[in-house]
Amino acid sequence: MKFTRILFLISLFIGGAFITQSCTNDNEEEMNPEYIADDNSFKGFESWTLEATNKGPDPAIGGAHGGNDTTVTRSIYFKNGQDPSGGSYPVGTLIAKHSKNPGGTVDVITAMAKRGNNFNSSGGDWEWFILNEDGSIAEDNEGNPLRGANLMGGACVSCHSVAGTDFAFTK
Repeated sequence: MKFTRILFLISLFIGGAFITQSCTNDNEEEMNPEYIADDNSFKGFESWTLEATNKGPDPAIGGAHGGNDTTVTRSIYFKNGQDPSGGSYPVGTLIAKHSKNPGGTVDVITAMAKRGNNFNSSGGDWEWFILNEDGSIAEDNEGNPLRGANLMGGACVSCHSVAGTDFAFTK
């Protein structure tokens, strides 16, 4: 009888410790959520909400995204039409921009994902991407994915840091 009671108390202690640990992890995830984009995250981006279409030269972006080419059209898409809240976008926000011209000399797809969890604190926790035509993450000649906090030597965050709302020029 005494042995059964001891086993019961040990089980209760272990179960309580497990429940407490589980709750702690859940609270940590809620406090520091993180979204990590993969090859499927941007698939079908051209079916997302088209928030802006800009044509011709754009002195604000210089040569980025075909900004100085008079024939370029830049289409900006937001997944689920996401809006900022309180001046910033929520973790998991996805934005894609397709810059192209009729002659085919400019055809580039760039994207950003609000990653969160202090991934890129100086860049608003955004991660930057260059995409393939199908929305998958492009790779360089060595097979490294074209993504990160300092993509293009930090050019993305440098330019986007002057954007009006949370590193995004649109909305």
